[in-house]
Amino acid sequence: MSSLPARETAGPGPLAGLRVIELGTLLAGPFAGRLLGDMGAEVIKVEAPGKPDPLREWGQARYRGRTLMWPVQARNKKCVTLDLRTPRGQELLLELVRVAEVLTENFRPGTLERWGLGYERLSQINPGLVLARISGYGQTGPYAGRAGFASVAEAMGGLRHINGFPGEAPPRTGVSLGDSLAAMFAVQGILAALYHRDVLGGGRGQVVDVSLMEASFAMLESTVPEYDRLGIVREPAGTNLAGIAPSNIFKSRDDLWMVIAANNDNLFRRLCDAMGRPELAGDTRFATHAARGENQEEIEGIVADWARERDAAEIDRVLNEAGVVCGPIYTVAEIFRDPQYASREMLVEHVDPEFGPYVGPGIVPKFSETPGAVRWSGTWEHGSHNDEVYCGLLGLSDAELGRLREDGVV
Repeated sequence: MSSLPARETAGPGPLAGLRVIELGTLLAGPFAGRLLGDMGAEVIKVEAPGKPDPLREWGQARYRGRTLMWPVQARNKKCVTLDLRTPRGQELLLELVRVAEVLTENFRPGTLERWGLGYERLSQINPGLVLARISGYGQTGPYAGRAGFASVAEAMGGLRHINGFPGEAPPRTGVSLGDSLAAMFAVQGILAALYHRDVLGGGRGQVVDVSLMEASFAMLESTVPEYDRLGIVREPAGTNLAGIAPSNIFKSRDDLWMVIAANNDNLFRRLCDAMGRPELAGDTRFATHAARGENQEEIEGIVADWARERDAAEIDRVLNEAGVVCGPIYTVAEIFRDPQYASREMLVEHVDPEFGPYVGPGIVPKFSETPGAVRWSGTWEHGSHNDEVYCGLLGLSDAELGRLREDGVV
């Protein structure tokens, strides 16, 4: 494995000292890079000169003329420009690969190969390199060459069909769930590949191939064997899960929605006691998980009547004191007011280089010995770290970097 000059091992997070090259645009690839950066990795984000990541302008919400998606997704990253379509740009990428441990990309399959930058060549430069490839359908198979977005991945992955209400158009979640799931699987794969390389694999890297469709499909729990063995096609169930009761949303007297989930026998007994209806736990219609599933509408109607007579704060207090799983459906405004989020540092101040302080999401997961951190917010200047990376890391002179700028390579 190649030596890694100037490893940044003093920073926060368990991945301090890991150098990652991030290629690609929009959400799945950059989100994977953000997660690695949150845990301390040195992430060098590569953008094409004059054609920056569209994520810089993504979303309609603007603050002082700037989108609020980019500074969070680009936090903790060093931004450089590099034209990978030019021979000199490809040479510079290979020099970066030589001193890195991970490269992530979310281009359409075959793009790196067209540039002469497939894994065979990359691994010749650095045999220990882990290459994480994120695409709509994976690097192989009849759909590999298709363009892939999270919207279609969620649909073809099976998530969208089971979302929403029976007989209605299947809705999307209000975020790019397929992108985020793929990014998390990519990070999981990267860390597993690094473990194998360093512990079991004799220093050899490998390719981590992640599909947005497959990442969505991986969330389907028992729907696959249900269809295989029983011919069941799971359908959308609205606000509950068929046969899992009581577990639903219930409206309070002050017109707020509360989740109450007491579908196992112990929780159900606690719920009955908290509602002042202990006899329900022994009722043959509700005494077992299977019986409650068969009488779901009836038992959830009883819970709904009880909730409708109480304010949300009372429901939350009474049920949580009784050990019943319960909580309100939050908007982001309510998240900002919640003491648990504050206590866990899940609302963290960032400082944008242009518009100053703002609150962004905190770090997940939490580490007891090596906590991650938001070291800096995403920078707006294209190639803001060109000098640091090309001169400081690769050893180019100022004159050489100047010529690369003149030639449009960076």
